[in-house]
Amino acid sequence: MSDWKPKRFWKAATPQACDGGFTVTLDGRPVKTPAKAALIVPTLPMAEAVAQEWDAQTGLVDPRTMPVTRSANAAIDKVRTQRAEVIGLLSEYGGSDLLCYRAPAPDGLVMRQRQVWDPLLDWAARDLGVTLTIGEGVVPVPQPAESLDILQRELDDVDDFGLAAAHDLISLSGSLILAFAVMRGHLDAARAWDVSRVDEDWQISQWGADEDATAAAAVKRAAFVHAERFYHLSRPDQRRH
Repeated sequence: MSDWKPKRFWKAATPQACDGGFTVTLDGRPVKTPAKAALIVPTLPMAEAVAQEWDAQTGLVDPRTMPVTRSANAAIDKVRTQRAEVIGLLSEYGGSDLLCYRAPAPDGLVMRQRQVWDPLLDWAARDLGVTLTIGEGVVPVPQPAESLDILQRELDDVDDFGLAAAHDLISLSGSLILAFAVMRGHLDAARAWDVSRVDEDWQISQWGADEDATAAAAVKRAAFVHAERFYHLSRPDQRRH
């Protein structure tokens, strides 16, 4: 959607049921994705959120203010057409999960990682049946094949819209475990984002914040929180956010 900026031509955006789910019409004309596919989403709340974004447009359409529409487009145009590749890409994070790579020093950071990350690995072992190996530094840590298989099967069970959300939750945090914790409601996105930032927050506490890095992190955090909202909007039993 980044180069697609028509002027508003419609009076009302309306969510409605259709074959295969729900869509949004602009004065009766169904919305299409950038690849010209029908914009059909799995739940009425998601269609309502898309319609609200279209109704909020004035003058030129600004895709940057339409995150739910953009994520729905990604689910249809990208995830659905490259599902195996997306799952393969995301599965690779299981072998390099952020929570498994620990600092050898200083003691304060070592303790902080242990306090914040160990409970998440315990949760993964209990709720997902996944046991991951912890290592120090950046040297790759071999993970049990059985655990990696479980993580891939979990991803296989997520539908296209859920995978679009999972992609951002995983890639922005660097952790499959954190993403599943959010998707299963064990953590909310705000807390999960803080968990993913243990190293960065430690550095800030020691050396102070960099203005550019802080601004970049704020953009990523907003995208991470949106991914949680989009995931729940895609569920038939979703929680309104």
